Amino acid sequence: MRILGLLLGVLLLAGCAEKAPAPEKFQFTAKTLEGAEFRGDKLVGQPAVLWFWTPWCPSCNAEAKTVAEVAEQYKKIQFVGVAAQDQLDAMKKFVADHKMTAFPHLADLDGAVWKRFGVTAQPTFAFVRDDGSVELLTGSPTKEQLDQRISALQPKS
Repeated sequence: MRILGLLLGVLLLAGCAEKAPAPEKFQFTAKTLEGAEFRGDKLVGQPAVLWFWTPWCPSCNAEAKTVAEVAEQYKKIQFVGVAAQDQLDAMKKFVADHKMTAFPHLADLDGAVWKRFGVTAQPTFAFVRDDGSVELLTGSPTKEQLDQRISALQPKS
């Protein structure tokens, strides 16, 4: 009886335990291109794709349409663009020119989010699993390669 009481107490305490903090790389706040606040810790616990880009990058411009199409295709995956190395107006023009309004884009004007994720070149994709683990891919993957990586992020339900 005493053991049963102890087990019940442990279970009750476990249910009251606080959620574990987000991994360090997700502990950031940034502004979207529109000026809204974006909290990185909101990405933890769900699959996500972060696309690190710059407005002047030829590869980023070439793959923007594909990224937009893939984001539309995978509605259960959170996509986030992370723009850096340029001015806010150029970032906004890039998004408007490529009709990339289906997901938020961060204005990483000081490169802080890029640094958190270890991004040193554009374009880079960060594939985030629901457990918070991240796999980086630098360069321009084909649509098929993106499909393959993003499909692997989706819950198996």
